[in-house]
Amino acid sequence: MVFEKNMLTYGDPDDEEEDVPEEEEEEEEEEDLVDPLETIRAKCEESEHCVHTKERLELCEARVSSRSNTEEDCTEELFDFLHARDHCVAHKLFHNVK
Repeated sequence: MVFEKNMLTYGDPDDEEEDVPEEEEEEEEEEDLVDPLETIRAKCEESEHCVHTKERLELCEARVSSRSNTEEDCTEELFDFLHARDHCVAHKLFHNVK
């Protein structure tokens, strides 16, 4: 019963309008956060081995998209690129985690 009285006392709809700016401030703070994984992935994609595997993937994609009838896909090249990038990320990521 006490809880119901508090709800009636503090439950004015006008009070809810005042809470909206606080929620917007919290959302702005969250937008400033940067995922370290994305940053490290971008740096690793620029490494020599990743650049080489990415070039192979892009050549394969160009070759496959230029043909109208082909059974070839670039799965192997994609996996090679992702493996190279993730291998690089694995060595750097946990040094940034607090």
